[in-house]
Amino acid sequence: MHSNMRTDVIVVAAGRGQRAGDGLPKQYRTLAGQPVLRRTLARFVGQPGIRFVQPVISPEHADLFASVAEGLPDVRPPVTGGATRQASVRAGLEALAADPPDLVLIHDAARPFVSGRLVADAVAAAAAHGAAVPALALVDTLKALTDPGFVATGPDRNAVRGVQTPQSFRYELILAAHRAQAENGDLTDDAAVAEAAGHRVAIFPGDPANIKLTTPEDFVTAERNALLALADVRTATGFDVHAFGPGDHVVLGGLRIPHTMGLAGHSDADVVLHALTDALLGTIGSGDIGHHFPPSDPQWKGASSDRFLIHAADLVRAAGGRIAHLDATIVCEAPKIGPHREAMRERIAAIVDLPVARVSVKATTSEQLGFTGRREGIAALAAATVRLPWID
Repeated sequence: MHSNMRTDVIVVAAGRGQRAGDGLPKQYRTLAGQPVLRRTLARFVGQPGIRFVQPVISPEHADLFASVAEGLPDVRPPVTGGATRQASVRAGLEALAADPPDLVLIHDAARPFVSGRLVADAVAAAAAHGAAVPALALVDTLKALTDPGFVATGPDRNAVRGVQTPQSFRYELILAAHRAQAENGDLTDDAAVAEAAGHRVAIFPGDPANIKLTTPEDFVTAERNALLALADVRTATGFDVHAFGPGDHVVLGGLRIPHTMGLAGHSDADVVLHALTDALLGTIGSGDIGHHFPPSDPQWKGASSDRFLIHAADLVRAAGGRIAHLDATIVCEAPKIGPHREAMRERIAAIVDLPVARVSVKATTSEQLGFTGRREGIAALAAATVRLPWID
């Protein structure tokens, strides 16, 4: 029944996340190399039956949001949230009113591990019941607090559930409920809003992996879980060489270095970035630099090679991967690489958005042997290590 029903998602990201510690609001912090909010938004993009994702943010975070959501399809421009979660959700619901969906999922930005199964179940439950929430049975015994430091018998854990998001509803039902309960600002989730408006709320199985990031300890756990999910560790190599030609500088590792000659090539002939690009492409089996940037194409004449490396890094991330380490070895008699080594590491790290500690640059001569020993050109060897989701 729900296959023909239009479904939109509201992602509530207007909070400050102060319990997560100092720094950026938790939804904009990096988790395993990617902002939490981008991870959350991306989980809904492209899911079967999902039409749009409507973010709700704080107006002071507009620039942060723009950088986080860049390039994600089907993510609508954000709307401004209110002073409470309830007010923020209503703002998201009202933003959909001009072209309303049949169903709506309402999800916390700080739950970046929502699965495709949970999304599909949420859609099915809303279609079947009108209002539904994912819930988990509790394993711990519950106790009620009495005097400070003491407890008494609490509720039967079999009669209670831990509720998650996405909570799912028929759109008109939850919009009317939020409008009716607008003055009742103490309701902490949308199930409570629906209940206060007189609706019964069904439950469907939640997911233990769908954790909410609240404290600094949650981020430690989530970082560990995210890395465990990237269990496919791959290493690939790259190699490039360019001959010397007329000029007064060479470009190596993204740096312009004065020299008595230049390097001949269709682009800027940066052998270091070219070798690193091939190494990254190799980790995902995506051909080589010539396949993506043919030297016969005039648009790449004189092009800065950082564009090539950025492209390769973006492809790795689009595959769900994370770059763990980049290593380059430069082979030449001159110019001297030592004085520029650290600046090269910093430049490469900036290009691919890595910590400098994850980039290595080394140099050697060929003991005056071969074309590099005869000072006819420069060669570079590179290795890249990435972590990818395991696919059988």
